[in-house]
This record gives sequence, structure tokens and C-alpha cells, in this order.
Amino acid sequence: MSIHDTRSLPELLSTLVNEMSTLFRQEIRLARTETSENIGKMTGAMGMLAAAGVLMIPAIVILLQAISAFLVAQGMEEHWALLVVSLVVLLVGVILLSVGLGRLKASHLAPDRTLEQVRRDALVAREQIR
Repeated sequence: MSIHDTRSLPELLSTLVNEMSTLFRQEIRLARTETSENIGKMTGAMGMLAAAGVLMIPAIVILLQAISAFLVAQGMEEHWALLVVSLVVLLVGVILLSVGLGRLKASHLAPDRTLEQVRRDALVAREQIR
């Protein structure tokens, strides 16, 4: 059994345009939602990192003082011990900063699933028009 659509070509094209418009608006809403979720996750993670940093600072300072005192006890002059410890900590800090900034790229905020769905929808629309 075959089903024949009795609508004219202009009516069919109008329906297609309306449906594509609706689909596009829905995809935009989905992209906004997905982006908001991604930003929310990153904001929460950054808050936890900041709190951890604040809580760990006193312990790190005491640990660095202990390392410097150990180097002095091993015969190193105090100013050299402080310089060596400071340079090592500075190097580690620069490495951590570099890695952290690399992970905060804007590309991580992109609504990947929605963009992929829009690409698929565009392919389907092109096929429907042919």
C-alpha cells in the first residue's frame, strides 16, 4: 500500500523550511544547555581547586622550611639552601601553571554533542533536498 501526499510542492517546501527552522531552534537551545552544564562543571572544579590551594599553603610553607633546615644541617649555607629550595619550587609551580592553563582551553566548553548533531542534521537536510 502506498501513501501519496496530496500537498503541492510549495506546501511541501514550506513545511520543510518550518521543520528545519524548528529543528535549528531546538539545536540552539540544546547547545546553550550543554554549554551551561560544561561551565557549571568547570566552575565547581575551579572552586574546589582554590579551596584546596588555600588549605595547603601553610603546610607547604612549613615543609619548605623543613627542607631548607635539612640542607643547612647537611652543611649548606642558609642562603644557598633557601635559594635552591625556592628555585625547585618555582620550577614545579611554572610546570603546574602551564599544564593547568592548557586544560582550561575554551575548546573544552564547546557543546560537542550538539555540534555533532547539527552536522548530522545538515547532512540529512541536504539529502532530503536532493
